[in-house]
Amino acid sequence: MSKGLMVLGTCSDAGKSIITAGICRILHSEGYRVAPFKAQNMALNSYITEDGGEMGRAQVVQAEACKIKPDVRMNPILLKPSSDNGSQVILHGKVVDNNNARQYYSKKDYYAKEALKAYKALAADYDVIILEGAGSASEINLRDKDIVNMGMARMADVPVIIVGDIDRGGVFGSLVGTMQLFTEEERKRVKGFIINKFRGDLSILEPGLRELENITGVPVIGVVPYMDIDIDEEDSLSSHIKAEASSDKLIDIAVPRLPRISNFTDLNALRQINEVNVRYVTSSKNFGNPDLVVIPGSKNTMDDLKWLRASGIEAQILKHASKKMPVFGICGGFQMLGERLDDPLGVEAGGSMRGMGLLPVETTFEGEKITRATEGMLDNVGGIFSNLSGQSYKAYEIHMGRSTTDKNIINNGNVYGTYFHGIFDTVDNVKVIIDALLRTKGMDDKDLEIVDMQQYKDRQYDILAEGMKKSLNMDLLHDIIKNQ
Repeated sequence: MSKGLMVLGTCSDAGKSIITAGICRILHSEGYRVAPFKAQNMALNSYITEDGGEMGRAQVVQAEACKIKPDVRMNPILLKPSSDNGSQVILHGKVVDNNNARQYYSKKDYYAKEALKAYKALAADYDVIILEGAGSASEINLRDKDIVNMGMARMADVPVIIVGDIDRGGVFGSLVGTMQLFTEEERKRVKGFIINKFRGDLSILEPGLRELENITGVPVIGVVPYMDIDIDEEDSLSSHIKAEASSDKLIDIAVPRLPRISNFTDLNALRQINEVNVRYVTSSKNFGNPDLVVIPGSKNTMDDLKWLRASGIEAQILKHASKKMPVFGICGGFQMLGERLDDPLGVEAGGSMRGMGLLPVETTFEGEKITRATEGMLDNVGGIFSNLSGQSYKAYEIHMGRSTTDKNIINNGNVYGTYFHGIFDTVDNVKVIIDALLRTKGMDDKDLEIVDMQQYKDRQYDILAEGMKKSLNMDLLHDIIKNQ
């Protein structure tokens, strides 16, 4: 019979996703068949599985830590915000609805049953399931609607550990307060605390740990230090955002920081190159004079295009393109570069609007979402990046709109567009991009180190697991999992 462990947090960004990934990698290294699970995720940064299902990237990261393929059962419900008060609802990998919060919660019982069904199916295939909660575990106003925190722990009947973030301060109060807001039944389910993101002398913290244990009756499993690791965590861009160009870098890449930016992980491979500066631009004032502009994906292409216009960044992109400098649009960014966007069904903003007019395509938003994994060879690529022709790719598509082209990459001189997420993840494709940019600067003899992203990510999971094993009482953690 499969065992389970729920990882909850005192707040958003306490590090639940990373701690879950670390536990997954530790258990995998010990020979367990382990898988992650999160009943309900809210994120714009999603992923498409091999069979075309859509799921949150946090559970993809955790699946990678387990060295298994992502499976929509790991994240049965994904909510993708499409406006300030509405979200697209994805169930078992497929779009089923668009709801505001009240509409969604009115169907809570149905979604709870579907989440539990996915959990049981997943648990039948693995030795251990590590469940992750969402946000704060003690939102008492949502207790009767909860299907992702204590509500899911109760349905799956698994023990709980709580992660507190000491880096933001008040970790003891957060943990004690969280316990106080739980019901008696919920408190009994909590078997341990993990203090996360610690910097400093652990001996100074020790008295507080013992008092925390005395007050709550819950043991501290360990204190995880602030680690220098690079692992994707939900929609957080904070550690990667830079607005200004760096004078000591050979190549400067500007990325508009769209309000509803999605799948920004497309830029990770470029960001790993030491001589490349990838910066997120929020104003025309810090647009600068980049060597390449990449317009990323968006959950609401039309609204984000309006933002580009209002911010003055669109004008800067048009000026950049007029100087024969390269622009690359991915998914929603590709749609923006076209001549026209039509939304007759009101999938996004409704109505029609002109695009930037840099690519000879028109896009129509339709009710059915395209989600598919794809691989093959890039063909008929011209301009500065013509050496991409003949290169292999393994990518995925995730978009509502359909555009008037059947090419995997379309270009008009120095402007490029594609629906493919992930084409920058291969070393060869990144090398083509970088070499082409260097040639425009008269530096074609440079031999830059380009990171193999799969190897890089795998090493990051190992570093995380090694750091956590040194910091946690692993005997206690194993006992919590086994004795349920």
